Amino acid sequence: MTSGHLVAEAGEAIAAALDKVEAVEMLYLSAAEKAEALVQLARLTARLDSTRLRVVAVAEDVAEGTGDRDIAAWCQRETRVDRGAARRDMVLARSLTRWTVLAEAHGSGEVSTAQADVIARALEALPKVIAAEILDEAERVLVEHAASFAPRELRVLGRRILDVVAPEVEEDEERKRLEAEERAARRTTSLTTHSHGDGTTTIRIRVPDATADRLLTYLHAWTNPRKQDGTPGETDARRELTYPVRLGHAFCELLEHLDPARLPVHGGTATTVVVTMDLDTLLSGVGVATTDTGGRISAAEARRLACTAHVVPAVLGGQSELLDLGKAKRLYTSGQRKAMSLRDGGCRAEGCDIPAAWCEAHHLVPWSRGGKTDLADGVLLCGHHHHRAHDDRYLHDRLPNGDLRFHRRR
Repeated sequence: MTSGHLVAEAGEAIAAALDKVEAVEMLYLSAAEKAEALVQLARLTARLDSTRLRVVAVAEDVAEGTGDRDIAAWCQRETRVDRGAARRDMVLARSLTRWTVLAEAHGSGEVSTAQADVIARALEALPKVIAAEILDEAERVLVEHAASFAPRELRVLGRRILDVVAPEVEEDEERKRLEAEERAARRTTSLTTHSHGDGTTTIRIRVPDATADRLLTYLHAWTNPRKQDGTPGETDARRELTYPVRLGHAFCELLEHLDPARLPVHGGTATTVVVTMDLDTLLSGVGVATTDTGGRISAAEARRLACTAHVVPAVLGGQSELLDLGKAKRLYTSGQRKAMSLRDGGCRAEGCDIPAAWCEAHHLVPWSRGGKTDLADGVLLCGHHHHRAHDDRYLHDRLPNGDLRFHRRR
């Protein structure tokens, strides 16, 4: 009897056995019988898949006879399976011709098809320069662990299999992988911006993982992640913001607090942002200002930014004569800032407990309206409440203890 007859005979026997089982009412099986049947049928499914994949591995002549690209394309059409599933079967079939221990375990039903696929992929991903005995040991260990672990756990083990069978090799290979990933990450690093024309810009950035981790660490400091929604002491406005929104606000505050003196020299001087507006706009708080990059911001936003040393206001009088270009007396000194930190301990908005290190110095009486840059006229506010202080939609009262209470204009 030829091999073809044997395969056909096996198929007929399986079909006949399944025909008999069709007449069985599964509802009447006991729990023990159902459990035994499920385990047995799972093993038989693996064995049947093993036989099918053995055929797939040597069936390229079938595809050649019909003009298909490969046996996966033929199976996709003739057996009506998805393209991805057909290609996975083809790849696994070819792998099983190399990994004989895995193929035997699959053929006996000890390893399911899903487990075999995971193990084969892990073995194929190992560096080609590894010694044959290490590869054999990796195959043996993974097949043994299939008796205890599902595909997901095997996938994790497969990624770290060299740690088990050859830790000295794994360390060197991991170093090479990381170096290659880091080089690739730098090649693909990019940042693009798109202005929507409505006062917002979308920033799309792709950076190395280490850079992203550092950025998130900085942003988490500003968002104070230890305070979950509903934590006592957190303001109502803060609780209403989603976490992505808080991260976005934190990114804005992070940029505002960068020290220009520590940035690279640009155009012969330290990198700064110059905001230009006329004196009437500064005093009234009504109108717009222009940044040195051509952007436009409200006067209220310009006055808020002027509270920090990182934005220089260029104030123009009549005939556009320059009245002020960020005079030092407008800005609080480092010593004054430290004194306010000791005195206030944190944000002085009522109910807010953002620490002093994350706050900004704010003039209670705006410097543009005659306010003095001294401790009596200064108070610490977090970024959120500093925006509120310069937002014309809000008013604020000074409480007896020195805190500020904000409320919307009626």
